[in-house]
Amino acid sequence: MHTLFNLYFESERNIKRWVAPTLKEMKRRKLKMGPEAPVHRSTFLDWNYHSELYAFGKRLGEDFRKDVLQCAFTHRSYIIQEEMKQKEVGIEDPKLWLEDNEELAKMGEKLMSEYLKQHLRVALPRFPEEGICGINDYLMSDATLAHVSKHIGTTDIILCSDFPVTDTTLAKTFKAIVGALAESSGEDKAREFVRDFVLTQLAGKDVNEIWVVQDPMKILTDILKRDGKSEPEPRLINECGRNTILASYQVAVYCSKEFMGVGYGETISIAVEMAARDALKRLFQTTENMKPIPFTMNVNVPLNNKFKQNVSVDNWNSKNVPNVVQC
Repeated sequence: MHTLFNLYFESERNIKRWVAPTLKEMKRRKLKMGPEAPVHRSTFLDWNYHSELYAFGKRLGEDFRKDVLQCAFTHRSYIIQEEMKQKEVGIEDPKLWLEDNEELAKMGEKLMSEYLKQHLRVALPRFPEEGICGINDYLMSDATLAHVSKHIGTTDIILCSDFPVTDTTLAKTFKAIVGALAESSGEDKAREFVRDFVLTQLAGKDVNEIWVVQDPMKILTDILKRDGKSEPEPRLINECGRNTILASYQVAVYCSKEFMGVGYGETISIAVEMAARDALKRLFQTTENMKPIPFTMNVNVPLNNKFKQNVSVDNWNSKNVPNVVQC
């Protein structure tokens, strides 16, 4: 009776008693073997490289020339690797008829850097040129471009000798893609592509943390001196928890009885430095309550590609920068 009940119960469940122990044992052996080595997508049976190239452009909504796009994904290391393979099988003068992406990467890097700087100069007209270059270096870094490149689906299409693909290779591929788009659809489309995928990496970020001012009190003093004003005067306006590990000081910076900025810190010296930084933010109009960087604004590109730079921090004063009122 017991056996009949078991048969009936197993037939109703449609799951045998040996299934769970087998799955547990398979999982135990899999964990014992460790993580699987990464496998390139091209090793799968359903892989079609030319279809992937076509789908890549359609996913992004851009029109690429097929030969130029393939060149953008082809690195010199891949060509060298394939030539070595042909030499190993007896081909003395191997010819792959492939072109690497060196020139496209240089073209894309130049176009990206020029556009990003120009957009930032128009969006932040009072920000010093050193800050513009600092933000540009952040956006053009391998880490930022590799992050963008990876998330638009370039990892599996890149032809290179290293796998997994390094950040340097991903960043170089993205620069080449920008160059390929400029070759295929024009520089205006390439700039829009850079705006949509690279410039938007600043969303939610504080530009003052990307470019950190060194010795802010000295810079503030020099700016006020060039404006014909007296030196900044820090004043302790509030404090709590003196002589404890939770001490907090509030310092305000004034110039000729005019409020310049305020800062907090666990020591008075730190609070003075933070107050000077806040005063510089107010002068550069990059405080947290200012209008964020607009990503959809029109940036006119000069015909000679010579962009007017912002004022350097060493020459900055209120007379040689535009007086922009922001909400």
